[in-house]
Amino acid sequence: MLIVAVVALLALSGCIGDDGGVEDDEGTETERPTGELELHHVDVGQADATLVVTPSGETILIDTGDWRDDGEAVIDYLERHDVERIDHLVATHAHADHIGGHAAVIEHLEEEGEGVGAVYDSGVVHTSATYDRYLEAVEAYEVTLFQVTEGDELPLEDDDIDATVLNPPEGDSGDDLHYNSVALTVEFGDFAYLTTGDAERNAEARLLEDWGEDLAADVYQAGHHGSSTSSTEPFLDAVEPQMAVISSAEDSQYGYPHDEVLESFAERGTETYWTGVHGHVVVTTDGEETAAESEREAPTDPAELRDHEPERETIAPSPGGPTAIVPSTAAVSSRSSD
Repeated sequence: MLIVAVVALLALSGCIGDDGGVEDDEGTETERPTGELELHHVDVGQADATLVVTPSGETILIDTGDWRDDGEAVIDYLERHDVERIDHLVATHAHADHIGGHAAVIEHLEEEGEGVGAVYDSGVVHTSATYDRYLEAVEAYEVTLFQVTEGDELPLEDDDIDATVLNPPEGDSGDDLHYNSVALTVEFGDFAYLTTGDAERNAEARLLEDWGEDLAADVYQAGHHGSSTSSTEPFLDAVEPQMAVISSAEDSQYGYPHDEVLESFAERGTETYWTGVHGHVVVTTDGEETAAESEREAPTDPAELRDHEPERETIAPSPGGPTAIVPSTAAVSSRSSD
């Protein structure tokens, strides 16, 4: 299957105007963005799946859960939230707990929904049946497949959103799947979100060297499911997240999230959500203020998460609607772009 390179787009930088508007590089004041950006961290057990919905309804799906589930949880979530099309489907890397549902999601949306716009991949191949099925689905339904590297931007139609690839690096970066894991920052107004897939300490060190202050994010999806191989101290010092989301099972066979990561978040006062305890976690922002809702009520103090006994009963869904989400108490103000 041919992987076509994405042409990187020029990202505009801006600063806050005196009256609350936004100035572009030429000093021309523009309107603040309107609507809300939604970040849905789907509870897929010991795996990753994140749905991004822009104010205009454009969709980005980053990973699709574990191969054993074969996309069932993600497809169910999409259906319950009336999502019939994924405009941008991202494979952070080829491990089966990240692309496990790619083939099924593509097939479902192409056969029963409105399809998949394009797929984005690091280009680092893997020898697994799951990876083969993913590429076979891309080819069978003639979905355009792009290889991305640092500096590329997803070609979003929503001009108020920037989605920039920070990893993998350009050039020959070897065949290590974690080192080349797609890292993506999503920016909306003054708000920034960072997700790094399974990027580990060597990839984080490179990100620090190449991107520095650009790593700062209000919300951070913890790398490698909260493993201590990621979320290193220097990296967190650069990101400075006010909120973190960990996607891993409550009974993770790897012990994720590791205590070192929870301690690092606790030291920084980072509001922390863990899908294994909180269930689905939805972050919303208007570009200034940010809030989170979770499927199950639980502490967001990382020091308390390990010992918390999660409630197994979820609130019943509204008639004909999606499963109700229990509002959390967390609400953070987005950092200024200054």
